Amino acid sequence: MINVAILGLGTVGGGVAEVIEKNQNEIRKTLGDNIHVKYILDIRDIPGVVNDINIIVNDPDIKVVCETMGGKEPAYTYTHLALERGISVCTSNKELVDAHGVELSAIAREHNCSYLFEASVGGGIPLLRTIREAFGHERVSRIAGILNGTCNYILTNMKAGKDFDSALKEAQEKGFAERNPAADVEGHDTARKIAILASLVSGKKFSYEQVSCEGITSITQQDIADAESNGMAIKLLGVYEADGPSVVVAPYLVPKSSPLYAVNDVFNGIMISGNMVNDVMFYGRGAGKLPTASAVVSDVIECAKNIGHNIHTGFSDIQPVQSVNAPSKPEGRKLRVLGE
Repeated sequence: MINVAILGLGTVGGGVAEVIEKNQNEIRKTLGDNIHVKYILDIRDIPGVVNDINIIVNDPDIKVVCETMGGKEPAYTYTHLALERGISVCTSNKELVDAHGVELSAIAREHNCSYLFEASVGGGIPLLRTIREAFGHERVSRIAGILNGTCNYILTNMKAGKDFDSALKEAQEKGFAERNPAADVEGHDTARKIAILASLVSGKKFSYEQVSCEGITSITQQDIADAESNGMAIKLLGVYEADGPSVVVAPYLVPKSSPLYAVNDVFNGIMISGNMVNDVMFYGRGAGKLPTASAVVSDVIECAKNIGHNIHTGFSDIQPVQSVNAPSKPEGRKLRVLGE
């Protein structure tokens, strides 16, 4: 039996516990063993939940920790402690991966354990592992992706006739947007995700602060109508271009000829262009309790198969990129056009 701990009993943490409980038979077939949640940690006083990280990291039975707390602290401190004890950590925390992923990956390598973060980008879409395992030989020239389901839901509803405020309110009522939606609608969430993707495919560390970032708060019904009349849709995209390099988050005009045109509601779509494979598209639910939790559990299984060994993600030895271009908008246009 593989004993694990979950840090943070929020939406994703609760989802991880649910996936492990409900899919135990499938886990056993894949892993050849059971996974047991021995501890759940939360800063709140909840019956059956521990509050002291030392209980977890000092327990020799714990082989994997699922960090689903979000934010930098105490997630960084707790992750650091676990990795130093040789306990692998699987996370959905894109903010922590962006800020400290290289350092934490190096600590994992030093202590013969792993730091995996499949769930930090694309929710339940098996994206990062595919890049790591199936694109290692490819020279990736470009990534263009719809990486935030909240923004995509809002823009889809604006296309259906709602104004921005009404579409945002509906997204909040349905649980797709936070009470404070700034990280989503101002593009910061997408910026962190595209920075992680750019780092993985380039072998150089791009940070969130290096991304030219613009959200969707200035998009109007007139913009939506103008795009539709020209056979296009407005999508918030994260775009990495190896030539430059440049990393941009902004609303783009997406033509009907692009597969991203038809990615609607809370779904994500990511197109990766390699010099041999050409264009490959990933599509699925990019957020949500169970899709994201499923990605965390997939990492848990991979770590459980490699106890005592480090799974190389390409993050532990990369150096920061020295300069990143910040391309300006095309002159005379409010929005960029994908493909131009």
